Amino acid sequence: MRNFFTSESVTSGHPDKVCDQIADAILDEYLLLDENSRVACECAATTDFLLIMGEITSSAKVDIDKIARNVIKDIGYTDKGMGFSFDTVNILQKINRQSPDIALGVDRSAESKSGQTDDKFKTGAGDQGMMFGYACRETEELMPLPIMLSHKMCMKLEEVRKSGELKYLRPDGKGQITVEYDGRKVKRIEAVVLSSQHDEKVTAEKLRSDLKRLVIDKVLPPEYIDADTKFYINPTGRFEVGGPDGDSGLTGRKIIVDTYGGRCAHGGGSFSGKDATKVDRSATYMARYICKNIVAASLADECSIQVAYAIGVANPVSVNVNTYGTGKLSDAQLADIVVKEFDLRPAAIIEKLGLKKPVFRSTAAYGHFGREMFAWEKTDKADDLKKYL
Repeated sequence: MRNFFTSESVTSGHPDKVCDQIADAILDEYLLLDENSRVACECAATTDFLLIMGEITSSAKVDIDKIARNVIKDIGYTDKGMGFSFDTVNILQKINRQSPDIALGVDRSAESKSGQTDDKFKTGAGDQGMMFGYACRETEELMPLPIMLSHKMCMKLEEVRKSGELKYLRPDGKGQITVEYDGRKVKRIEAVVLSSQHDEKVTAEKLRSDLKRLVIDKVLPPEYIDADTKFYINPTGRFEVGGPDGDSGLTGRKIIVDTYGGRCAHGGGSFSGKDATKVDRSATYMARYICKNIVAASLADECSIQVAYAIGVANPVSVNVNTYGTGKLSDAQLADIVVKEFDLRPAAIIEKLGLKKPVFRSTAAYGHFGREMFAWEKTDKADDLKKYL
């Protein structure tokens, strides 16, 4: 059956992504100096202004202002004429300590208080909520094709800007891919949308020609492009005002870009600026790891997992598996396997995925999933899972 699905990505200079990267760079610096830091840091940005707020408990002393300015400079906001620049932006900090009420449950879980002495029971979930993971066979990364192509297109856009190949480009940008499917099988690319901020000198015609030739044509598989594929490149014709000067930015507002492009459900919790005791980050990473290993083990061609927690409790309150009819075993059987084979307590997740290390700024642009650089992308459990076939 013919159907279409669309996903988007954004560049590192998108205002929301500026905020995500600053929050995660601050988190990384705290973890570098004190791996037990509790960080819940968020940012809001607009013209010539950045607010950094949240709750942080740590033995580390961090120059938050310096970190923020370095991130803004690295992204490419280096000209005050853009309305947002690392050297002129006004930064306001509003940082408090973590709530002692939350710490009660995180420092000592309900199971630990009831006498269970296993160290993995010590840490309770930092909040209630439900988290989702997903994997499928559409790409070698075991990710949906629309979101992966959108990420790669936006990454290429940043590459030609930072390399100086297209000197007129500015940091803000967005991309979007619509894929046509025949049932579950990828058939072709229906539409490509790419918008990039630029200076006042370049014409719309030159920009469209350059982005088609140097970005789109370099990234999109030619076998999926045909005479009916539609291209929308800077469709308004002008995109000079961008970044936080053109639209306010906020940490955690690109959670669908961060995950699977809308292909599966999302629990609603954002990731950036949060240490791994916050299960809306760590458990989402673990759920991806589980799904990817299930698909890699050929237990299913497509897999989604929901895991849910209660604040202050180590063990999840529920685990649900959905293989969309592609599973070699029933979804209920696979859920039992997940509970048996994967430790979903926060302390165990943190240990398994190395989440006390300063690895988070790299996640804050171009997706938290689908890049082999992250521990949760490994398929080292797949061979072991094959015993259930």
